[in-house]
Amino acid sequence: MVYAKIKELRVQLGMTQSDLAKKLGVTRSCVNAWEMGISVPSTQYIVQLALLFKVSSDYLLGIDSTSTVNVAGLDSDDLKIVNALISHLRSRH
Repeated sequence: MVYAKIKELRVQLGMTQSDLAKKLGVTRSCVNAWEMGISVPSTQYIVQLALLFKVSSDYLLGIDSTSTVNVAGLDSDDLKIVNALISHLRSRH
């Protein structure tokens, strides 16, 4: 559900509802209503949230459960480390 993803991603970034509201140009109560499932963000805000959280709109909407990691700017050694970490985390489950 979109409301759970918004809260989860906001918390992961260490943002308050007020912080997120300011970035989007909405009120804190609007963000709170999204997170409680009382209302749903418009398409405009879904796009803004996806860009801000660096996820796809499909992920945010719960259509795709696959999250992506932007590796732009990493060199080949960095990418090897990232891939090794992902492999390690997957092997634990």
